[in-house]
Amino acid sequence: MQTLQAKSDKETSVKQDPISGSEAVLRCLIEEGVETIFGYPGGAIMPIYDALYGYADKLTHILVRHEQGAIHAAQGYSRVTGRVGVCFATSGPGATNLITGIADAQIDSTPLVCVTGQVASPLLGTDAFQETDVIGISMPVTKWNYQITNVDEIPAVFAKAFFIAKSGRPGPVLIDITKDVQNAMMQFSYKKCEKIRSYAPYPKPTQQSLQDAAELINTAKKPYILVGHGILLSGAQKEIVEFAEKAHIPVASTLMGLSAFPTDHPLYVGYLGMHGNYGPNIKTNECDVLIAIGMRFDDRVTGNLKTYARQAKVIHIEIDPAEIDKNVKTAVAINSDAKEALHELTPLIKKQSHTEWLQEFRDCDKIEHDKVIQHALHPETGKLKMSEVVNVISEMTNGEAIVVTDVGQHQMATSRYYKFKVTDSNVTSGGLGTMGFALPASMGAKLGKPDRQVIAVIGDGGYQMTVQELGTIMQYNIGVKIVVLNNSFLGMVRQWQQLFHEKRYSFTEMTNPNFIKLAEAYSIPAEKVEQCENLKAAVQKMLDAKGPYFMEVIVETEENVFPMVPAGASVTDIRLE
Repeated sequence: MQTLQAKSDKETSVKQDPISGSEAVLRCLIEEGVETIFGYPGGAIMPIYDALYGYADKLTHILVRHEQGAIHAAQGYSRVTGRVGVCFATSGPGATNLITGIADAQIDSTPLVCVTGQVASPLLGTDAFQETDVIGISMPVTKWNYQITNVDEIPAVFAKAFFIAKSGRPGPVLIDITKDVQNAMMQFSYKKCEKIRSYAPYPKPTQQSLQDAAELINTAKKPYILVGHGILLSGAQKEIVEFAEKAHIPVASTLMGLSAFPTDHPLYVGYLGMHGNYGPNIKTNECDVLIAIGMRFDDRVTGNLKTYARQAKVIHIEIDPAEIDKNVKTAVAINSDAKEALHELTPLIKKQSHTEWLQEFRDCDKIEHDKVIQHALHPETGKLKMSEVVNVISEMTNGEAIVVTDVGQHQMATSRYYKFKVTDSNVTSGGLGTMGFALPASMGAKLGKPDRQVIAVIGDGGYQMTVQELGTIMQYNIGVKIVVLNNSFLGMVRQWQQLFHEKRYSFTEMTNPNFIKLAEAYSIPAEKVEQCENLKAAVQKMLDAKGPYFMEVIVETEENVFPMVPAGASVTDIRLE
C-alpha cells in the first residue's frame, strides 16, 4: 500500500503544469533542434510572438522587413546548413506573402517549416479581418500543409511536419494555427516522427537496376555524368567523385548542382543549360550512355525534348519517382537516394579510361574560350563586363565563398565564371527563377554559416524587389557582401528582346536610384566601381570588411551572356555569339 502511494505521489510530482499552445509551438521547435527563426509579427500570430519573448535564450528570431524576405532567408539558411529552415508570418497578407518563397522551395527541394497565424476558429469562413484560406492557396506548392484547430494536435503535427520537410525529396511544409489554439492550454509532451504510414521517403535501389546500370556503364564508349541538386541534398559529394574517377567519366553540372562536384577536378567539364558551357551541351547528343543523378531534366537543361540525347541509353538515379520518365525516357531507372545508389553501384563498375572522349570536351573548351570566354574576361571596349567582375571575385576568394545569386544575366555569368571549390556554396533560385531571392537568401546563408564569406551577386532589377532587407542586415549586422551589377536594364529580358524581337526594348530599361546613398542610409559601407583598373582593389576592400558591405559595379549596358541555347531549340543549336 505504501509502495503504491509512493508511486502515485511520484507521478503527481513530475506532472508538468499546462502550457499555452503558443509555448508548445516553441517547445516543438526546440525539440527539433531549431535555433533560428525568420519572421514578421501580426495580429493572428501575436500570441506566439508573446511566448517567444521568454525564449530569447533558446531561439534567435530575425525580424525581416517583408514576409518574402523571411522565407527566402530561411531558404538560404537551409541550403548552406542542410537543416530545416523556419519562418513565421501572420494571417492574410502575411501568409500570402510567403507563397512565392514556398513555391520556390518546392521546386528547388528546400526543406522548410512555415508557421502562419490564423483567425480564431469561430471566425473561419466568415471573411474576417485578415482571413485567407492559406491551406487552399498553398496546397499546390507545399509538400504537406495542415491547419491546427485543436491545441492537443500541436506536438504531433509539428513532429510530422519536420519529418516530411526533411525526408526523401525535401520540401516546404506549412502549418496554419488559429489564434484561439495559440491561447488554449495543454499538457505538453513531444515525440519525434520517424515514419508515416503510406509514406516511403527512401526507396531502395533494386539489385536488377544496379546490375543493368553497371552493364551499360561498363560497355559504354562515351559515358557522360550529369549531376544535379540531389547530390548535395543526399550528401553524396564524396561518392560521386569516387564513382566518376573509377570509370573515368566526364562530369557536368546543372545550375542547382553547382558545387556538388569540384570545378577544378580534371573530370569536370562544365555547366549545363541555356547559358551553360559549349561542350557539356553539345556532347549530350553524342554520348552513348547518359547517367543523370539527382536531377529532373528541366527544360533549361534539355532544350527540345524531341532531339535531346536520342542516341543515348539513359540511366536516371532519382529519389522522386514522379521525376523518372517524366521528361526523358530511361533505359535504366534507379529510384533511390543518390548517396545510397552510388555507394552500391560503384563496386559494380569497372575501372576504365575514356581519355579520347574527355579530350573531345577539352576541344570544345578551346572553341568556347576563343569565341566567348576570352572576350568576356578581357573586353576591348573598356567597359566592365559581368563575367569579368565575377571572375575577379572568384580568383580573389579562391573559389571558396558561398555565392548567392538572384535571377537574370548576372546569375548566368556567375554560374559560368565562379569556380566553386567548396561544396554547398551555390545558393540560387533555380526552378522558379524568383527575382528578389538573393538579398534575403544571403542573410540566411550568412547566419547559417557565419564563419564563411558570403557574397550576394545581384542585378539592379532583382535587387530592388527586396531591397528593404538592408534594414534587417543593418539591425543584426549581418556580414554579407552585396555586389550589384548595374546595367540599368532588366538584362536577361533585354537580351531576348535584342536577339528575338529586333531590339524593341519594351519596358526593360531602368532609371535607378543612387544605390550608394541607399546603402549608406542603412549604415552599410559602400563603393561604386566604374573602371576596370579599380575593380580588384574595390573587391579586396569589400572582402576585408568585417561587417556588411555594398559594392555597385557599373557594367556594359547591352552585354549579352553567351553561349545560349534559344528556348525550345536543340542543345546542339547553341549560339556562341
